[in-house]
Amino acid sequence: MAKKHAREGPPRTTIGGIIMQKHGFNLLVLIGVCFVQACVTTTNRPAVTQEQAARAVPFRWPGGKRAAISLTFDDARLSQIDTGLPILDRYKVKATFYVLPDSVKERLDGWKRAVKNGHEIGNHTMTHPCTGNYAFSKANALEDLTLDRMTREIDDASRAIEKMLAVKPISFAYPCCQTFVGRGRAVKSYVPLVAERFLTGRLGLNEAANDPAICDLAQLLAQGSDGATFDELKVLIDQAASDGRWLILCGHEIGESGYQTTPAKTLEALCRYANDPGSGLWIDTVGRIGKYVADHRK
Repeated sequence: MAKKHAREGPPRTTIGGIIMQKHGFNLLVLIGVCFVQACVTTTNRPAVTQEQAARAVPFRWPGGKRAAISLTFDDARLSQIDTGLPILDRYKVKATFYVLPDSVKERLDGWKRAVKNGHEIGNHTMTHPCTGNYAFSKANALEDLTLDRMTREIDDASRAIEKMLAVKPISFAYPCCQTFVGRGRAVKSYVPLVAERFLTGRLGLNEAANDPAICDLAQLLAQGSDGATFDELKVLIDQAASDGRWLILCGHEIGESGYQTTPAKTLEALCRYANDPGSGLWIDTVGRIGKYVADHRK
């Protein structure tokens, strides 16, 4: 009798093989979806911004300095020449003076001496327009000005400064720290006018020092020195040194006391401290520090 042969069946498979047989198509689809999602995620991931890249690499001040400081004074007040300049020159500290041409004429020889001694002369417009909410500026209100009028304010001041002092300003300070003309829906910023004409534009009444890696050179922050003791300013200096920042101080009169007055003893103590190599500070004009910043963060 012929021997029976076992009925042939499907080939034996492993558990994995059974899964692939039953679900192989679904697995392939799942793998494909995951691959596409990964590609899309990578493609849509935002590029590293300039600000993020700048923060990743610490900004380096020259000579291993920890921070930079600029002393600035507005309006070409008489006390800046009579009281401030002798202190600054004694310590060989260079400051930036944002001047009004008509005020320069009152101490022309003194301002020529300031230029000769290495101080910076900046533009502060011809007539110092501010918001009409200030009584002194009601007849010269920013709310009533146009960009064309502000252009004349700025350009006429630069020409007058160059004619009187033989220097072309590369720094600007916004009068009353305000950057607009017009009102309501017609208001316009004149920051672009400043950015086109100057290396730097300084604000004021701010609460921080400038991060050199990302700061807008046309809108530099500044904190006040008027009415401040050296100990009060040292708090700001120490914070700037800790953060590696650029501290700009803004003052007006220089004397013993009074409205909008930086105390002479505060200025002297600050110059003495900044000149100490142990402080790790670079103290210089806005123009020179601004140029360094512009050149070293590209």
